[in-house]
Parts: sequence; structure tokens; C-alpha cells
Amino acid sequence: MTSRTLVKNLASLADGPVTVSGWVDTVRDQKKVQFVILRDESGAVQLVNPAVRELDEADNASAARLATTEAISALSHGSFITVSGELKKDERVKLGGLEVKIGSLEIVAEANPETPIAADSSLDKRMDWRFLDLRQPRQALIFRIQTTFLHALRTYWVENDFVEIHTPKLMASASESRAELFEVGYFEGKAYLAQSPQFFKQMAQPAGFGKVFEVGPAFRADPSFTSRHATEFTSVDAEISWVGSHEDVMKLHEELMVAGFSAVKAKHGAEIAELFGIELEVPTTPFPRIPLAEAKQIVADRGYEIPRADDDMDPEGERQISAYVKEEFGHDFVFLTDYASSIRPFYHMRNAADESITNSYDLIYNGTEISTGAQREHRIDVLVENAKSKGLDPEELGFYLDFFRYGVPPHGGFGMGLARVLMLMLGESSIRETTYLFRGPTRLLP
Repeated sequence: MTSRTLVKNLASLADGPVTVSGWVDTVRDQKKVQFVILRDESGAVQLVNPAVRELDEADNASAARLATTEAISALSHGSFITVSGELKKDERVKLGGLEVKIGSLEIVAEANPETPIAADSSLDKRMDWRFLDLRQPRQALIFRIQTTFLHALRTYWVENDFVEIHTPKLMASASESRAELFEVGYFEGKAYLAQSPQFFKQMAQPAGFGKVFEVGPAFRADPSFTSRHATEFTSVDAEISWVGSHEDVMKLHEELMVAGFSAVKAKHGAEIAELFGIELEVPTTPFPRIPLAEAKQIVADRGYEIPRADDDMDPEGERQISAYVKEEFGHDFVFLTDYASSIRPFYHMRNAADESITNSYDLIYNGTEISTGAQREHRIDVLVENAKSKGLDPEELGFYLDFFRYGVPPHGGFGMGLARVLMLMLGESSIRETTYLFRGPTRLLP
């Protein structure tokens, strides 16, 4: 590997020899001096070269300097180069107060001069050339934030004795209905791509794991073209034993969000303010909690009638209740609780006092649902009846129902869409921006 110094580490070095590598961001080719802005994964630095435009026979170094000048003049945007030279601190340099005087320049990989995307390219066009789009500091920062956020969640989990699991994504039967499942050929039979790790993380409860988490892919055969849907996404999941109700799951969930947001603000808050124009706030606990029926009334009182025929909240209703919570509580998060059993999966526990509602919630953040959580039904006879009431065949769910035939503690958990959290955190308009490589009904490339 080439010995090089990351741009972010240059400021800590004394003036002197240094080697940097990265890609060409811009070139200013003036008559007497040339400037190159070099960018790497950590930042950008100005390179400077006193231009030599013709050979001086009396100067033995003239040929090498002329070759360097001509190479810089021919540099195309995006070319990867390695430069060795002299680091010099100079407060007059706007970019970091330092520059590197070029001694030698190696073109490692030359880029085509015509770049296929520009700053004003459409989102779809940028997605076509995602690897170039991600060179932009704003886009790259998203995935550094993602790394910090997930590391904070994982730290919380590990420090609180959770076990990390990796569940299979090929399933023999549907976890809920087949309406949103991808069916794939599997040797002489067929399989389904998992739309969540739900069954398998529940399996860890009778196994005696107690508390588990997973960050992994999930698949939904949903032909939606909205800004918040994808056919493949990263799901953040947790499941815990010995819950008294969904309140225990909500408490876990909000503590995780505080841990994640605190880490992101501490490490990236200044960059987020600079590149996204957002002063990131760490949410306070407890998050507001509003039963769904009450939330619907609040929304109606604000002048919006939810047009759905079922008992669910719609996206505009979510925006309206978030606006109310922001006005009344100054909070960006709200748990909508006690969802109707008619719209919840068969494994959500129904309320002991009112079977028409479940011990479940949706977490709404800045007007958009990012997660669903619940206490699970752990009684085998109730599970079987609930499955039948949803039109599911208990025989097809045999492997899942077996989990409950040999004892299982009361438990609950949640699944959360990672890209949605990042989208809302950074004020982006689509999860395409916060997904490394987006997959939707019409996109399988790159």
C-alpha cells in the first residue's frame, strides 16, 4: 500500500515532506502557477505547482518540472493521483490554512474528461452514476453519519448484554401475507425473501437469549414509488424477553435513539450544520406517547379528515400529529400507541382490556413513521386463533408456532428502517439519498 497521509491529518504535521493521494476536484491552470484541489476520503487540500511552460537547457530540473506542468494542465476532473511534495502552513490559504507544493505527481487512474453528472442532475441520473455522486462531501457524510449512528446503537446493545444475531433471508413460508413477498426459485421448490427477521428474532426468546439485535437487509415486494419506500432496505431490529407491555419496548427504543443521536451530534454536528444547514438536536426522554384513537381526533380537530377506509393513520395524518407534538411538546418524536388489531399482524398481542386494540406502536419522527414495535403474543393457542383470523394457515406457520410449544417468556421488540431515520435526520427528500445503492420497482442497477 502506498504510504500516504490523509488530508485530515495534515494540520497536525510540521512543515516538510509529505505524500497525499486522492482524486482531482478542481484545477486552476494559470500562466505562472497551477493549483489543484485534491480530495480524499477525509477532506480536501490545495496543491500548488510553479508552472514551467518551456524547457530551460541550463536547468537540469527543467524537464521534470515541465512534465509536471503539462501533466497538471491535462488533468481531468476525478482522476486519481498521488503527489509527493512539501507541506507548508499558510493562513492565507482559505482551504485549511495549508498547502502542498508539488514535487512529483503520479497519475494513478485517469478519468474520462466528460463527467456524466453535474450538480444540477436529476436524482435518477445521479443514482445511475452513484459512485460519482458519492464523491461529493455532502453525500459521503451521510454514510459516515450512518456508521457513527449504528456504532452507537451497537455499543448500547453490547453494553446492555444483547446478543447479535444474523437471521436467514430465505424463508420457506410467509411471515405475514404473501402480498409483499418476493418469491424465488429454490432448487425444485420455492422460497421467499424475508420481509423482516421477525420470526427468527422471536425464536431467540424460547432459546433463552433474552435480548437480541440485528442490522440486516429486508425485502418488500411493494410497487410503491414514494420517497420513503424501497424493495430492499436495511432493517434495525431488537427483541427482548420479560416485557410487561409495549411500554418496555418503547423505553428501549427511545434510549437507543438518544444514544445514536448523541453520538452523531458529537462527531458530526458541525459538518451537518455546514453541509445540511441543520442544527441536530438530541431528543429528550420520555418521548410523547399518544394512543392512535386520540391522535386521530387531534388530527381531525386540526381540520384534516383521514381518508382511509381502514383503522390506520395515513402519511398526512402522521405529518399533522407531528406538527401538533412539535407545537405542544417541542419534540420531533412521538409514539402512536394502541393500534387496532384489524391492521396489525397476528403476532401482536391484543390488549387484555380491549381486544380491538394491540399492545403496539409506531414511532413517528419529523412527520414520518420510522418503526413499528409491539409486545408479542406468546400463548400458542391465542397465536393459532389470531393467525386464522388473518386468513393464514397455521400448518404453513408450523415451524414458527413450534417456537411456542415448549415455553416462551413474554417478549416484544421493534423493526426500524435505517434509511428513513437518516433521511429525516438530515432533512433529505428521499431515502434514495440515504441508501448506498437504492433498490425500487424499476431500479436494479448499479
